[in-house]
Amino acid sequence: MRVLIADKFEQSGRDGLDAAGCEFSYQPDVKDDTLVEAIRSYQPDALVVRGTKVNEQMLDAGALKLIVRAGAGYNTIDVAAASRRGVYVSNCPGKNYVAVAELALALILALDRRVADNVIQLRAGHWNKKEFSKARGLLGRTLGLVGTGQIGREVATRARAFGMNVVAWSRSLSDELAAELGVERRDSLKDVARDADIVSVHVALKPETRGLINSDFFDAMREGAYFVNTSRGEMVDQDALRRAMREKNIRAGLDVYADEPTSATGEFADDIAREPNLYGTHHIGASTDQAQEAIAAETVRIIRTFKETGRVPNVVNLARRTPATHTLVVRHRDRPGVLASVLDAIRAASINVQEMENIIFEGAEAAVARINLEAAPPSDVLEQLKAGNADIIELSLLAIS
Repeated sequence: MRVLIADKFEQSGRDGLDAAGCEFSYQPDVKDDTLVEAIRSYQPDALVVRGTKVNEQMLDAGALKLIVRAGAGYNTIDVAAASRRGVYVSNCPGKNYVAVAELALALILALDRRVADNVIQLRAGHWNKKEFSKARGLLGRTLGLVGTGQIGREVATRARAFGMNVVAWSRSLSDELAAELGVERRDSLKDVARDADIVSVHVALKPETRGLINSDFFDAMREGAYFVNTSRGEMVDQDALRRAMREKNIRAGLDVYADEPTSATGEFADDIAREPNLYGTHHIGASTDQAQEAIAAETVRIIRTFKETGRVPNVVNLARRTPATHTLVVRHRDRPGVLASVLDAIRAASINVQEMENIIFEGAEAAVARINLEAAPPSDVLEQLKAGNADIIELSLLAIS
């Protein structure tokens, strides 16, 4: 299997691919048109990326079978285009939870103690203890979590260690789960904004979460509150945030932005970077050695599994529900041509197969095939099948509810 690595990737991961018997090309600096050309010339089976964007033009440049996002999200990949071409898209969830949570707490502390401003003035030769001694402290403050997935839970654990109260909202958060997590559930985003001294966002980017944090949210926040986002920039109305920073003295700690560079280094012209109330980092939430080693190992596991079994762990673009309306169950003797005759009959009836599996019993004498169909075959087709093939033991048709 040929693997093109189009982003920074740990040496341990490259060693793992080598041990798995993969041929790979490590080109961490290819982006945009140069990545298109790299795919066209190398013709990889699998593509590994981190922050690099993967678009339809890149998919057309070769015959990719698998794209692995060496990280938790996959919003930089044109998943719809990959799905139309039958290309698997996989990711590495759960490997960077602690790293992102640590950065969220670092930003909260930095905002409260104005760490960056301290450093800038000290380097410039200015001593200003009078100004920088002003800090609120975290003990007894209320942290509002937007999202209570694994990262949000890790943040809550660390916030409680600082003596903070934690309130939270997510679509799936129940009173029972909130009690288990040691947080107070709020009914709405606005309730979190209204009750929190500090808000931290930890929600996956989906169509329904794009622009989730908007002007209504910032209007509900307390004067002078802190806002932290280490998830995805597209979830925040950045213009509304800038207005809140200027009009309500909201102080923001951001690791992600609405329009980030596609490369690891480059110009960053976003006006928000010049806001005096911004403490910004460079989308480094998952970038600890611990997290990256774990992600590299998971990437190797995904590719090795695909190479050896054809299955893809953590695949994100399989249909959750197909158009299938019926399941044809074929109990049969394990002989050549049995399923071929069944599929020929289904094809002759102009019925599309959506999914199928064939399970072999011990001894390899008999098997059961389950074939999901987009329509019910006519009864005479089933009767002819059973009568015409002595190796078919039983046929049954089940409606899918």
